[in-house]
Amino acid sequence: MKVKKCVFPVAGLGTRFLPVTKELAKEMLPLVNRPIISYGVEEALSSGCDEIVMITGRAKKSIEDYFDRSFELEELLKSRGKTELYEMMLKISNMADILFIRQREPLGLGHAVLCAEPVCKNEFFGVALPDDVFINKDAPILSQLIKVHEKLGGTVIALEEVAPEKVSRYGIVQTQFSIENGIYKISDMIEKPKNEEAPSNLAIMGRYVLSPSIFPILKEQKAGAGGEIQLTDALKTLADQEPVWGVVYKGRRFDCGTQTGWLSANIQLALNDPELRDVVLEVVKNETE
Repeated sequence: MKVKKCVFPVAGLGTRFLPVTKELAKEMLPLVNRPIISYGVEEALSSGCDEIVMITGRAKKSIEDYFDRSFELEELLKSRGKTELYEMMLKISNMADILFIRQREPLGLGHAVLCAEPVCKNEFFGVALPDDVFINKDAPILSQLIKVHEKLGGTVIALEEVAPEKVSRYGIVQTQFSIENGIYKISDMIEKPKNEEAPSNLAIMGRYVLSPSIFPILKEQKAGAGGEIQLTDALKTLADQEPVWGVVYKGRRFDCGTQTGWLSANIQLALNDPELRDVVLEVVKNETE
């Protein structure tokens, strides 16, 4: 069965970006020329997912507005002959069929995924955490996971090798064996372990292809790290029941979940833009002289 749906948990409070996120969704912060959330949606669509499910919360209306039609703006651009901008606005509003589901309480990533059960309960589905922006023009990261799922079945999660001193920031997996370079059978995982307790340096990153069997597990899942329902804990249980595969993805990741990561991502992507590169270099030159 094809993976056609992709779930975006976007209900987080964005406290690391306060005060700007008091009313503006952090997923709407600009990453060079478009909001962070747009990168994830474009990736999902390029991976074959034509149904997008947003798990939202309070102060997330800006996300809905971004993907909605803006007739007044469209007509204004059209009347002023700004054809390119007009067509861009139409493209955004026609980008995807998006369903918005409200997560009424911030009970964790696992609970956010559980909110998608009414529309995903009978099929495998993708999950994309928008804080992680991945760039690979040849093979979107979610498509890499879907390819493994279509070949091996089961749940598939994105992995990245991290430095030992950084393992406490992530969910870390324990592998059972490798079937080929970069693809592992996962036997266990730990959410944010201490360095000495980590079973490997393979960290779970923000892309998943999940089995619908995750939903009954999440319903019974007790609060874990941070007092929240952790998706990693549910995946650990799932790995005892069904195959869970890990894929060391090919591509580049930008962590936009912190101010420093977001700022770094903007600078790095701007340096890769022919129209912006010279601007960045000139500013740095002037400020360091």
